[in-house]
Amino acid sequence: MDSRIETIVEEYESGRINRRLFFQRLIGVVGTYAVAHHVLETTGLAMSLLSPQESGAANVESTAVKYPAAGLTMEGYLSRPNGAGPFPAVIVIHENRGLNDHIRDVVRRLAAQGYAALAVDLLSRQGGTASFATPDDASKAFQNIQDDEVIRGLNSSYNYLNSNAAVKKDTLAVMGFCWGGQRSFLYATANPKLKAAVVFYGSPPPEEKLAQIQAPVLGNYGEQDTRITSTVPAIQEKMNSLGKIYEAKVYPGAPHAFFNDTNTQRYNEAAAKDAWERTLAFLKKHLG
Repeated sequence: MDSRIETIVEEYESGRINRRLFFQRLIGVVGTYAVAHHVLETTGLAMSLLSPQESGAANVESTAVKYPAAGLTMEGYLSRPNGAGPFPAVIVIHENRGLNDHIRDVVRRLAAQGYAALAVDLLSRQGGTASFATPDDASKAFQNIQDDEVIRGLNSSYNYLNSNAAVKKDTLAVMGFCWGGQRSFLYATANPKLKAAVVFYGSPPPEEKLAQIQAPVLGNYGEQDTRITSTVPAIQEKMNSLGKIYEAKVYPGAPHAFFNDTNTQRYNEAAAKDAWERTLAFLKKHLG
């Protein structure tokens, strides 16, 4: 391992720098946030270093998990509050970079708020996020993942989480970011048992599928993300006409991926803070 990375690891492990500064310094060494995440996944540092330290700080229990799913083994990351539960639960779907510490941090934050949260790796069929030689290879793999494959994987994830003894049965929501935001919205059309769906800057499903949605939907969007944000008014009108709950907010000046605090070029602290607060309020209302 590069001696500069070893130094950053030692500074983080000793508590001299926090997680955000750890990422900033790591990006300074390897060049981009995507490469930084790839290094953490392929070296195992995401799980051996960041997960135990951040879980301990948040007073939550976190672990890598595997479970059966339609002819394959799904991989994921489960974080939950300390104690017996049962807890309401959230399935969290990653961006088009795969399962990495940005998404693991989201589920740890959810666990700290009283939820059992499962980050799914929807690249499991392709060998898992950590199996790719480069970050670009992982991103390209998403081009070959079909919606029906996603739904099958999410159904298996729902069943796995719903059968967990620490989970309050039939009290589950879904949340996704970017590529995962689109799939979170899509999954709301496919699973009538969901209690809520949260979409961070994800495209909507086809309008003809909106009638199938039973769960309330929360949307968090960035004004600069015009390709996606431009769809919001029409979807709001259609959801209203169908009698569906769709609470969308567009954050002025915010770009796509504004919630990702490991992406220093996109992160918007003010928008991220407000979106998190309204997400927690939404989950509290619909999950308890």
